[in-house]
Amino acid sequence: MNLNLTTATRIGLNLLVLLGMAVSLYLGASVFIPMMFSVLVASVLFPSVRFLHERLYVPWFFSCLLILLLVVALFLLVLVAFAIAIPRTIEGLPKTDEGWKERYRTIQRNMSQIIPYKVNEWLPPNPEDSKVYSVAKEAFSENNVLTAVGKIAQILLEYLWQAILIMFITLFLLIEGQMLADKARAIFGPSRVTQDRITVALAEMAEAIRTYLVWRTIVNLGLAIVLGTVYYALRLEYWYLWALLVAVFSYVPYLGTIAAGIPPMLDAMLFLGPAEAIGIGVFYTGVVTFEGYIIVPWVMGRSMDLNATTVLLACLFWDLVWGMAGLFLAMPIMAAVKAVCMQVDGWQGWGDLMSSGPPKPLKIDHGAAEAARIDAIAQQGVNGDGTVAKEGGHPDPRKGVSPDAGDPKSDRY
Repeated sequence: MNLNLTTATRIGLNLLVLLGMAVSLYLGASVFIPMMFSVLVASVLFPSVRFLHERLYVPWFFSCLLILLLVVALFLLVLVAFAIAIPRTIEGLPKTDEGWKERYRTIQRNMSQIIPYKVNEWLPPNPEDSKVYSVAKEAFSENNVLTAVGKIAQILLEYLWQAILIMFITLFLLIEGQMLADKARAIFGPSRVTQDRITVALAEMAEAIRTYLVWRTIVNLGLAIVLGTVYYALRLEYWYLWALLVAVFSYVPYLGTIAAGIPPMLDAMLFLGPAEAIGIGVFYTGVVTFEGYIIVPWVMGRSMDLNATTVLLACLFWDLVWGMAGLFLAMPIMAAVKAVCMQVDGWQGWGDLMSSGPPKPLKIDHGAAEAARIDAIAQQGVNGDGTVAKEGGHPDPRKGVSPDAGDPKSDRY
């Protein structure tokens, strides 16, 4: 069938398909988000499960269950760390009016050193004359803090159901993963070449996801330990909370790193002084730059070779579709998409577009047919024709004429 679609029509259809996919992902977030997290966790845990089964001769079901319980224990450990850090932060707030006033005077004095121009007009030295002081004191009052903690607990309880669902889906994926992979390959037909392509694509997807999540977790823990030690040595007010934020927010590329670096600088600026704030900013920038340009490329290799533009656009798209969960899933999803593109004929250019480094030259895989198709595209640009033949890989020399024209059987006259 030769549809003779114009370039504008093809672009419009592709945009409609992308829009439909985005709407479907948005409407089905309650289903797709747990599924995506489960697939990611299963991809990471599968080698450990296979090690227990093949080396230690643990039955497959118990291997899956044991590894998953270990992950649940680590997850609970992180929750306990936040459960300790948040009440400790609340406990550190002033409990008397004099304590609040002294805290305000310290902040006002440090801000005057940083911004000496007319600070006293919007931040008066006397707390009683400051609206900022009264609003801040009211915001951190006991009732408001308890209300905020209650809302946070309610949100955590809502996510608890999602976490339980993810754990069960992950368990089933680990138990039946090989069977599901074999059936997925069978969907694409009996061709040996196609089967091999699907096998390679699945393996590269799993390897890219596993490499990113495992090394990202290790690097995040290292960042939290290094920065937490520095924050503690400088006597930041809430050093433990800022270290935990680094460990969690660094899963979000670029944006999470920036968000995790702002609170400790504000802490130092408000409670220590401008020199300490500048020192922390310089040190933090140096550490995350070394991590982003030296450590991460070295440990992750080519599996996460995504350029910055692709990463930022992916963060914007997945945040629009799935919110905060989309930000955490953006990098693994794009790594999987790139792995698929590199294994599908005609999609390698898109995979190369997402990669960093110089562009790769176009490789002609089908000889004369591919050369004829490229010549047809070039001729189309010269003659201003908006159609490209789809059958046989050869252009129709009779542009604008039906393929059946001149055939007595198809000629109605």
